[in-house]
Amino acid sequence: MTPALQFGRADADTDYLLRPAVFGLVFHDEKIACVRVTRDTPYFDLPGGAIDGDETEPEALIREFLEETGMTVRPLDRIAEAGQYFRKSDGAPVNNLGGFWIAERLALDPARKVEADHELVWLHPRTALSELRHDAHAWAVAKWLRR
Repeated sequence: MTPALQFGRADADTDYLLRPAVFGLVFHDEKIACVRVTRDTPYFDLPGGAIDGDETEPEALIREFLEETGMTVRPLDRIAEAGQYFRKSDGAPVNNLGGFWIAERLALDPARKVEADHELVWLHPRTALSELRHDAHAWAVAKWLRR
């Protein structure tokens, strides 16, 4: 499977695991939901991640938002698809390939968040453009801004 748009640079002679994934854009008070991940070097991502087993993109998006932020969402519209080469925190080379969805915030219950190193933060979309770790995520935000 080859994405229409591919971000990142693949290292020569490195096999990248194709990782079906999904990420979401949720807006509130003119800001976008992001997660600040505090690992060795903190970074910002859009909420989302790998699709597990037989999940659909909307099912995975609902699960990932809840795990990372405690937010319950309803996926509304798939606005983009892209690939992103990168190395996971354990060093494994992967190519995230999947959709970017606009989603609606239904509820927020921080007690339901399970990923301790993820913190929900609300960024102005233009700030998100420069702060998001992955170019594919920034591109999805830019695509939404240009609608």
